Amino acid sequence: MSVDKGDVGAYEAKTHFSELLERVENGEEVTITRHGSPVARLVPVRRGNTREARKAAIEAMRQLASGNSLKGLRIKDLIAEGRR
Repeated sequence: MSVDKGDVGAYEAKTHFSELLERVENGEEVTITRHGSPVARLVPVRRGNTREARKAAIEAMRQLASGNSLKGLRIKDLIAEGRR
């Protein structure tokens, strides 16, 4: 298959679909075009977006936030300062 930069024509995508799936499985993104215009994109499925992963991310954000303080400053004053 003669493909440059992940762009593939619709006919070529149809005839080489299993090869495209293999490329995507290996992390590549492929844009399918019709008459030179993009119409679809094949992207790898994100893995690890499970309930446990989300809980872990939330806990990490809470841990990060608990270690930060404004040291006497008020959010309202910081916002006002940024608007000047």
